[in-house]
Amino acid sequence: MKNNRNGQAEVLTDEQLDQLLAVMQPNHWLLFSICYYTSCRVSEALKLKRSDIIGDRIVFRACTTKTKMTRDVKIPAKLSVILSQADFPTVGYLFPGKCGGHLTRQAADLALRKACDYIGLKGVSTHSFRRTGLTKLYKMGVPLKTLQERTGHADLGNLSQYLAIGKEEVDAIAELL
Repeated sequence: MKNNRNGQAEVLTDEQLDQLLAVMQPNHWLLFSICYYTSCRVSEALKLKRSDIIGDRIVFRACTTKTKMTRDVKIPAKLSVILSQADFPTVGYLFPGKCGGHLTRQAADLALRKACDYIGLKGVSTHSFRRTGLTKLYKMGVPLKTLQERTGHADLGNLSQYLAIGKEEVDAIAELL
């Protein structure tokens, strides 16, 4: 669990995710929905431009990704509905900042911390949405290699650090033999 900005971001339950998104302002709700549904980092979502949404895909440009590799992710149906209802700028950044450019990571983090404080969640960070989405997909049986392709991780070891595996799950595998 994350504590004073140390440790791993908490993986959210469906109920916690719904509660959290329900108390956020629309632009923050949209930002973190993109992180959850596309498994992107918050910094990647903040740098998205209107032109990065192409048909049914979101393109994360090389200049905005940690790995410096362009990747595109199909927009899931649930995110498509959210995007269709969003009030995006017609050009430029999807999440414009006050002084030009895009909304800062610090501003997104502050909005998240306020929402978490309001509903009493601990250990949540901007990375929780990425960890939550990846953990859910993995628990649904999506192979690690497929998740790696989705996230752009160069190394499966780094990707596996995102996945929250409970003691019950580890104990249950003994029965598979």
